[in-house]
Amino acid sequence: MTEPRTPNREALQWYEQNARYYDRLIDPQPPAAREDALRRLVAHLPADSSVVEIGSGTGRDANFVESLGVRVCRTDATEAFIALQAERGQPVQKLNLLSDALPEGVGGVLAMCVLLHVPRDETDAVLRKVSAALAPSGVFLVSVREDGDARATAWAPEAFVERLSRAGLRVIWEDRDWDGDRWWVSLTRKSS
Repeated sequence: MTEPRTPNREALQWYEQNARYYDRLIDPQPPAAREDALRRLVAHLPADSSVVEIGSGTGRDANFVESLGVRVCRTDATEAFIALQAERGQPVQKLNLLSDALPEGVGGVLAMCVLLHVPRDETDAVLRKVSAALAPSGVFLVSVREDGDARATAWAPEAFVERLSRAGLRVIWEDRDWDGDRWWVSLTRKSS
């Protein structure tokens, strides 16, 4: 029996087939707004903690966070991105956010431009998983699309804040409209 096509499965297949093309599209230096968000993540991390990046892709964001002196556990669900980063000397763990467990007790989780691939009805479970992975006072930097199509799960910020709150995460900073698309970006802290 063939598994049904889902936006998540289609995205993973596209990245498997187009990782090198995608790599050529991505500037190795984060845009200014993303760089600012990544600096905020690092500034709010509990002392001596590390970050788990979900969907490391080309490795750009992990490289930047590591340049600020923070250890990053890179993860991705696609073999093509894992291989691409391995060629650059960067180990990446295979992790499918929908089916695999996250490491626990981490100071931060980073998921930029990833949750658009998570089906709406699985978002609460994913956010609970992220919250459970965080150490006390841990932080989560996440971006979600405010607009999309059948291939992307989009969120109104108010609805996503409600989901974050249910998972035990509270927004401490937010921004909008990145990279020419309609993204809502938030830094959240695990509630005590």
